[in-house]
Amino acid sequence: MIEIEGLTKRFKGGQKDTEILAVDNLSLSVREGEVFGFLGPNGAGKTTTVRMLTCLIGPSSGRAVVNGHTVGRDDHAIRQTVGILTETPGMYDRLLGLWERRFDAAGSFSKGMRQKLAIARALLHAPKVLFLDEPTSGLDPEAAKLVRDFIAELKSEGRTIFLCTHNLDEADRLCDRIGIFKTQLITVDTPANLRRRLYGRKVVFHLAQVAPAWVELVRALPFVKEVQALDNKLVVGLDHPEAENPVILRQLVQAGAEVQFVGEIRHSLEEIYLQLIGANRAEVSRGTSEPA
Repeated sequence: MIEIEGLTKRFKGGQKDTEILAVDNLSLSVREGEVFGFLGPNGAGKTTTVRMLTCLIGPSSGRAVVNGHTVGRDDHAIRQTVGILTETPGMYDRLLGLWERRFDAAGSFSKGMRQKLAIARALLHAPKVLFLDEPTSGLDPEAAKLVRDFIAELKSEGRTIFLCTHNLDEADRLCDRIGIFKTQLITVDTPANLRRRLYGRKVVFHLAQVAPAWVELVRALPFVKEVQALDNKLVVGLDHPEAENPVILRQLVQAGAEVQFVGEIRHSLEEIYLQLIGANRAEVSRGTSEPA
């Protein structure tokens, strides 16, 4: 649905003959019907990328195809087939909006209602691709949930959504895949795969007490990657907990262990994001800006 190859954008700097590299050689594919999260710090180039893909500004170099149309050649066709919600959407305060508020001026709406109206406006021409730039920025929890529910509804309709957000919990819940970006693309994957790549999968078996023999029993299983005994817990590294947990549980119970409950350690997307952004900064400080 979106194919990007080597997309680059340079702006003239404040001083003569200087340039600011906002987007550097971005290559990326976004599949039809997925919610793709585009994550990065302020100034990373996320909004610039969206502006190029929606033909609001032209790229300095590279190529992008949106819904079969090429940026820079088919800009009118692209504008007809995409919708966009900017971070600060402009709106006529007298514009009538959502059905239940159809007799009220939009200027009387809460920020959450205005944001929902802005999304609805972006959908008026039934676009196949929707670009959302910080759709819940500045909203209270109730309004943010209203917008998230609306995005989930759009996802269920099979629309392709390109989501820029600083809300990492939101990205974790809504996105099929995420790209972490800071001028260059650092990595792309599903949240689950990023967790597995960075941390592996670890399951905690809470026991009434831990005996050294039980630690060795679990460690001897061929699929166990590591075992730690912490207080009355066994922390076990596994590749496929869904299939392997029952085997460990059965072995522990047969050995006389009293298992109270079992749970998986789930690292937050925030931890993943900060680790990858931090690693990227370290690469830059060593003199390279190669994407991970």
